[in-house]
Amino acid sequence: MDTARSTRSNAALIALETAAASARSGFACMFSTSDEYETALITERRAQGRYAPPRGRWLLVMFVGFSLMVAVAVLLLN
Repeated sequence: MDTARSTRSNAALIALETAAASARSGFACMFSTSDEYETALITERRAQGRYAPPRGRWLLVMFVGFSLMVAVAVLLLN
């Protein structure tokens, strides 16, 4: 495990939680709406690599499998 990465992740999460606490208390709100907070949170998590892109290989395998099932069904029903 990469401890430097987890330390940065924890630091970023703490910073976002601090910003949320500040917004709740009404002092120097960093975000004007909850949508802005969620956007910042998701942007930070994407920068950390938490949301991986979908696997293209699995989509291809599922497509080929589905196509084969349809082809077999068409051949059996004719």
